[in-house]
Amino acid sequence: MRLIHPLSNTIKSSPTSKRVWLFDLDNTLHDASHAVFSQIDKSMTMAVMQALQIDFEAATQLRQRYWERYGATMIGMQRHHGVNAIEFLKQSHDFDITAFVKPEPRLAYLLQQTPGVKYVLTNAPYHYAITVLEALHIKHCFKGICAIDQMCLNGQYRPKPSLQLMQALLKELNCPAHHITLVEDTLKNLKTAKYLGMQCAHIFNQYTPFSTAYDGRPSYVDIKVHSIQALLLSPFARQT
Repeated sequence: MRLIHPLSNTIKSSPTSKRVWLFDLDNTLHDASHAVFSQIDKSMTMAVMQALQIDFEAATQLRQRYWERYGATMIGMQRHHGVNAIEFLKQSHDFDITAFVKPEPRLAYLLQQTPGVKYVLTNAPYHYAITVLEALHIKHCFKGICAIDQMCLNGQYRPKPSLQLMQALLKELNCPAHHITLVEDTLKNLKTAKYLGMQCAHIFNQYTPFSTAYDGRPSYVDIKVHSIQALLLSPFARQT
């Protein structure tokens, strides 16, 4: 099973480059904290309640605990309660996604003007990622998506910041690590990437969990900005 799901649409041309970009989705390519995250929280809590027949407070605590421990609530639900992971992903993102996506000005144009091949790497499910990319009008900018549905290695889901996941991605991309840039709002994911030799771009969002615990720019971050637009307009993004 391949980690990256290729997109069938034609990618609009960008300047020739050996560079490969891995873009996180939520709070990176769009401001999920604006409205989407609150809807995911509600929908996921309801999915936990229904699966385990528990009340709202207990479901909220369990959801948060599994997310902090495994990087995804659905892994805890699968490992500890035998819940079908794919079905849980569908139920936990069962809302009108498009209605809550905040537009990102000029994003498609900026992505097209940025040298390199681009992929989405997200701990969100595939159907959600596709819907968000379409709502942002940027699906055509990407060659493929690696969503949590595909992050299954040797029978176990390994979402970011899994070292095994990143090593497997390097093998699949068949590209030297120093040619790859990971763009993320979550620092622990960048730390794994830097360990493997990738370049790391941090999109700082004050509402990303645990983001306020860090001040300044950690040594494993090559560039820190406050928006995806600022990154794509920077000299860092123009490197080939």
